[in-house]
Formats: sequence, structure tokens, C-alpha cells
Amino acid sequence: MKYSFRLFVFALAVLAGVSCSRQITRVSPDQQIDLSGRWNDTDSKLTAEALIDQLLSQNWIEDYKQEFNRKPVVIVGLITNKSSEHIDSDTYIKDIEKAILNDGRVRLVQAGAKREDLRQERADQQDFASKSTIKKWGQELGADFILQGDINSIIDSYKKENLRYYQLNMELTNLETSEMVWMGDKKIKKYINK
Repeated sequence: MKYSFRLFVFALAVLAGVSCSRQITRVSPDQQIDLSGRWNDTDSKLTAEALIDQLLSQNWIEDYKQEFNRKPVVIVGLITNKSSEHIDSDTYIKDIEKAILNDGRVRLVQAGAKREDLRQERADQQDFASKSTIKKWGQELGADFILQGDINSIIDSYKKENLRYYQLNMELTNLETSEMVWMGDKKIKKYINK
């Protein structure tokens, strides 16, 4: 009797293991896969590509160079998530920063927590680094422009149908004059039929 019961429990465990097994496949990061219809890596990539094209193809870079005879310096500020979803803006911000650096016509300075880390490191150097290698205070490159934005969403659903609309707005503002020199946006609309 005990043997039969143990065999029964073992068979159940094996069946449970088989029914819960998952299949995981490595895929290319460029492959488009939509599972839930929510914001995903493809949306982030499409948004970054569209905004990079808009930002770097406008006249503000050449206008600044002609007026001041140097490359403009940009800092990336906050991109506020006003949508109903958790959207990690770091993915497309990094793509935008990388494109600005690779373009070579604009200089980029650190912002936010990374800038604070740099300042903390500089502060530590004042106490712990040799005098010949200490980095001085007050030598940071001041930004000429700040890039800011927000992301919004509208969700509409009826029975098994769902419509998701996302709009990412970005704008570039002259830090000294508050003049807005560029505005761009990317819109994504998804229809989901469950």
C-alpha cells in the first residue's frame, strides 16, 4: 500500500514537472515580438530612431555653430511618464544620447544621478588623490541646451478589442534664453484583438 502511494506521488510530481516546463529561445534583439500589446522594446526603438532623425536633421545645430563658432552642448533632462503604464525611459534616452555622440556635431554632458556621481568622485579626490592628479572644481562644461520630454497614452477598449495610443513629445530649449529651438514627437497606435 505504501509503495503504491509513493509511486502515485512520484507520478504526480513527474506530471507536474512536465506540464510546468517552459521553453526559452534566444532571439535577435532586432526581432519584433509583441506579446501583450503594451509598450515594449520595439516601441522604444522606433521612438528613439524617429526622434533622433528629427533632432539631428533640423537647422538648430548649424545656426548655433554659425553664431558662436563652436559645437552646441546638450544635456538630456527629464522625460516624464504621463502614461498609465510603467515605461522605462532609459532605453530610448540611451539610444538618443548615443546617436548625438556618434553624430559628432553636438557635445553631450552628463545629467542627473551620473553627474552627481562625478561630483562626488571629484569631492573624494580633494581628500584622497595626489595633488598632481586632483580634478579641479568649476571646470564642468556648461550645457547650452536641455532636451526634455514626456510620454502620454490613451487606452480604449471594448469587449475583446483594445486600442493603445502612445505619443512621445520632446523639445530642445536654449538654457540661457529659454527659447525653444526644436520640437519633435513620435506616435504609436496599436490595435489588439484578443
